[in-house]
Amino acid sequence: MGECGTLYLCPTPIGNLEDMTFRVISTLKLVDIIAAEDTRHTMKLLNHFEIKTPMTSYFEHNKREKGAALLERLQRGESVALVSDAGTPAISDPGEDLVRLCVDNGVEVVSLPGASAFLVALTASGLPTDRFTFEGFLTTNKKHRKAHLENVKTDTRTLIFYEAPHKLKSTLADMLTAFGDRKIVLARELTKKFEEINRTTIAAAVEKYAETAPRGEFVLVIAGAEETTPQIIDVDIEFELQSLIAQGFSGNNAAKIIAKEYNISKREVYTVYLGMEKNP
Repeated sequence: MGECGTLYLCPTPIGNLEDMTFRVISTLKLVDIIAAEDTRHTMKLLNHFEIKTPMTSYFEHNKREKGAALLERLQRGESVALVSDAGTPAISDPGEDLVRLCVDNGVEVVSLPGASAFLVALTASGLPTDRFTFEGFLTTNKKHRKAHLENVKTDTRTLIFYEAPHKLKSTLADMLTAFGDRKIVLARELTKKFEEINRTTIAAAVEKYAETAPRGEFVLVIAGAEETTPQIIDVDIEFELQSLIAQGFSGNNAAKIIAKEYNISKREVYTVYLGMEKNP
């Protein structure tokens, strides 16, 4: 077998065509084939940039057989570009499976930088960006959706979700129950003519969309849980040790009890005990 080809992950605009990068355009022109989530949708993009490269479909319901076929082509030395309908492929789409397949089989994967809806929303949100967690789409199963929200409700990082308009009302209601009334940023139609970034609270968002039908795909950016500062207890370790030893506990056991009760290290307590032994 000759040298393998390369899989290129090529981001496409999430709305504004001017966000297409020169590097992505040149890559799409040079590869042997483009694997697209929706070939009809991608054809409009290719026509706009006068890209003539042939396409094949690669989406959730054919990813197993198409993934194997694309791997075979890559192993023959061909190059493949993967695109999703919008944004960076392999984020909340079946491209993740193709990347894993290539990595497991020693095929080079090159990810090109470009548009990503959750990063656009996060950086414009005004919420902390130093630590965040991307949670993607919530399941349509109500029980599993609530379990997911319960699982992340104590996370102090900024939380990011994708949501479809027809599910937004129920998702916001479940978030209010799980998280309480936190700050939330609802970003929709990003980079498009009617882009909207609504910085509000979860309760206010629930109220708004009870009266207004949600439109467009949403990115939800939510404040993380408030960090709690551990309470510092001023404890006289030597006094506590003397008290327990007087009750008949050994120095080692007394140190264990104090460390556990006051949530301090046993080594720190035992060091005090050793000092007491040296200077009775």
